Amino acid sequence: MALQLAPSTLSVPKKGSTMGAVAVKDTAAFLGVSSKTKKTMAVRTQVATAPTPVSTSPGSTTSSPGGKKTLRQGVVVITGASSGLGLAAAKALAETGKWHVVMACRDFLKASKAAKAAGMANGSYTVMHLDLASLDSVRQFVDAFRRAEMPLDVLVCNAAIYRPTARTPTFTADGHEMSVGVNHLGHFLLARLMMEDLQKSDYPSRRLVIVGSITGNVNTLAGNVPPKANLGDLRGLAGGLTGASGSAMIDGDESFDGAKAYKDSKVCNMLTMQEFHRRYHEDTGITFSSLYPGCIATTGLFREHIPLFRTLFPPFQRFVTKGFVSEAESGKRLAQVVGEPSLTKSGVYWSWNKDSASFENQLSQEASDPEKARKVWELSEKLVGLA
Repeated sequence: MALQLAPSTLSVPKKGSTMGAVAVKDTAAFLGVSSKTKKTMAVRTQVATAPTPVSTSPGSTTSSPGGKKTLRQGVVVITGASSGLGLAAAKALAETGKWHVVMACRDFLKASKAAKAAGMANGSYTVMHLDLASLDSVRQFVDAFRRAEMPLDVLVCNAAIYRPTARTPTFTADGHEMSVGVNHLGHFLLARLMMEDLQKSDYPSRRLVIVGSITGNVNTLAGNVPPKANLGDLRGLAGGLTGASGSAMIDGDESFDGAKAYKDSKVCNMLTMQEFHRRYHEDTGITFSSLYPGCIATTGLFREHIPLFRTLFPPFQRFVTKGFVSEAESGKRLAQVVGEPSLTKSGVYWSWNKDSASFENQLSQEASDPEKARKVWELSEKLVGLA
């Protein structure tokens, strides 16, 4: 399969080699890179600036002509970066000049237009196609990313589907209920496959970030709004969430509730983060974390909610609960979890107070149950073809 990259792919860091800036003449053209060649990205591109040498030693720094030690530009992959939290975080990171953002999105053209509309500079990002509703697409993305010869320093699993009014399930290309299939299973496979790339990175602080949600935590007021998250004995997940031959709900309930499916998927996200921490942190030094960036009442995530909710929810959060957070602010918070030296602790679920100061939040009993995390991990391995 040909690798598709957005034409704004300038200054893409090369793994273990250089950091050349690539100029592309046709801003509407896609780039194609054959898997039969290892000549990097020479197809319809040309090197525009002299490369900067990159050290391949752990904790790498580079030497400028003046002898000053500088850290190379990091590479972060963000899923669902064409809108909302993902786009805001991509913009915040790109604007620092310290990060090259790979926007992994289902709608290639939408992501390209969104990046330009957000004012992201040419060379600060790359758009690559990823459809989390297809496990084949996940594998193709990983293969394409590796053929682009970029390092992976941080992976952010952000994309999500929320269908709160749905009373009948829809399904992924692999036959799994859509909310859990995209929000959890697609990300689970992506993170498992890209652990190899994270472990190869020479960046000082490598991280895997999985975006959580307060709605999955029943130890909060928001988490107690019905329907409440509850994975039960996981018999629905064990059955593949197929609906036709069993339940499409993780807990095995025969009736489908789109709002609960989303909340359950976020519990899986937070359990998965903790299981990654238990299995990999000590041996690899990689930081695994989750976060709730605040209530982004204006986000497109609510586009499938009823019109009255979409109208009333933002002012309710702004003036009644005082919990309103803008997309820009939430993006800055996610960017902190990606790159702030103070947020390197692994196994943490980050939140922010009203003064926008980060703190370690507490997960609900179910969302922090190590035995349930292990079971979710093992069942998910089977569903995505890793076991």
